[in-house]
Amino acid sequence: MVDNKPFSQACENNRQPILECIKTVFTEPATILEIGTGTGQHAVYFAAELPHLTWQPSDRPGGAEHSLGWIKEADLANIRPPLELDVSLGSWPVDTIDGAYSANTAHIMSWEEVEAMFAGLAKRLIAGGLFCLYGPFNYEGQFTSDSNRQFDHHLRSQAPHMGIRNMDDMLELAGRVRFGLERDVEMPANNRLLVWRKL
Repeated sequence: MVDNKPFSQACENNRQPILECIKTVFTEPATILEIGTGTGQHAVYFAAELPHLTWQPSDRPGGAEHSLGWIKEADLANIRPPLELDVSLGSWPVDTIDGAYSANTAHIMSWEEVEAMFAGLAKRLIAGGLFCLYGPFNYEGQFTSDSNRQFDHHLRSQAPHMGIRNMDDMLELAGRVRFGLERDVEMPANNRLLVWRKL
């Protein structure tokens, strides 16, 4: 047992619904880059449940080590050591990516970082590769729930660059870098799981 591991209740709450979706997306052996691994709870859960995948955690510089407690305790052969990844840099610590996954990052990143994340994945994801992006999104400029409206207000009060993203903007951005939206799956707690395919 590794003491003092960081813990996210949200990760515990949403891991099973996310798993049920991504196991139908990442069906073949592949290496999956996770952007914004955070505590590492998703990484170890998905790697344990999907042994045909090699899970590559990553997080912003200075944040990657937060997942080490969970990863070391799990001691799974199909999880690689976490990488430091600043999506806004032209150079990433990976070259070719089979697939990608990110949860609760698009509303924390600045919009410029969201753009950089898609641009970086477009350069490195194999043709036909899939990118699963989980979190809350607005539709036609409207919040899907009062709780999302309150969450957006909370985010913007912390930092003006944060906030729930609009699907129209996401689709326009994805189209610029040749990603198509393959699935838009309703998830618990007013979240979505968006599955993008590199065209």
